[in-house]
Amino acid sequence: MELWYTEKQTERFGITAKIKQTLHTEQTDFQRLDMIETEEFGNMLVLDGMVMTTQKDEFVYHEMVAHVPLFTHPNPKNVLVVGGGDGGVIREVLKHPSVEKATLVEIDGKVIEYSKKYLPEIAGDLDDPRVEVKVDDGFMHIAKSENDYDVIMVDSTEPVGPAAKLFEKGFYEGISKALKEDGIFVAQTDNPWFKADLISQVNRDVKEIFPITKLYIANIPTYPSGMWTFTIGSKKHDPLEVSEDRFHDIDTRYYTKELHNACFALPKFVADLVK
Repeated sequence: MELWYTEKQTERFGITAKIKQTLHTEQTDFQRLDMIETEEFGNMLVLDGMVMTTQKDEFVYHEMVAHVPLFTHPNPKNVLVVGGGDGGVIREVLKHPSVEKATLVEIDGKVIEYSKKYLPEIAGDLDDPRVEVKVDDGFMHIAKSENDYDVIMVDSTEPVGPAAKLFEKGFYEGISKALKEDGIFVAQTDNPWFKADLISQVNRDVKEIFPITKLYIANIPTYPSGMWTFTIGSKKHDPLEVSEDRFHDIDTRYYTKELHNACFALPKFVADLVK
């Protein structure tokens, strides 16, 4: 008998993957967590029925969250990742030699635990001495922070459940306060095919707080529609005005210095969302 996992990405559309086995399933204090082994994408982390990451395509998302802001900032030393308990963004952050400390604040410790067990190539750097892992509410961590971070990355689920408040204007205002005077933040902001209104609203909110606000995109096949957006807000540094000498050799599979600028070239229907 064949077994398939299907994610309903809307009420009328979904993706499906043939699975070998269920590795773990649990209702945590915050969400339903499933770790499944698929034939096409390897091990897959699913939260509340939504694909979070897979062994095959995880590098795209994690590289694009981390390297765009870290190459934009001239000297990122203290970095915060909100969410991201799988550890992929932290892994990419640590590739930058200027980073002295990377703090991960993940609300659900079970995500960290089972990512370490079943996604070790993604979560393996969470034990690096430069990393501080806090099992805590990222929203409240931001609220209690002031002038602490050079770069903040919001690696959240889609805006449902415990992640819903991470898409509110008040959260972005808190991020601005938590950043230093030349700080930068980036957040994943879903896809333009099914969540156009969300992208437009987040962009309007961030523009009211950060003088430099831009949208960029990447291709991630297991995320709804495959086209994924990220919103970057910066107090001083423009990601499209990074000097050539800022780029250094880095081990990546998706991000390149050429792609750094290219990812901001948006299809017209996406650009129209943030005019």
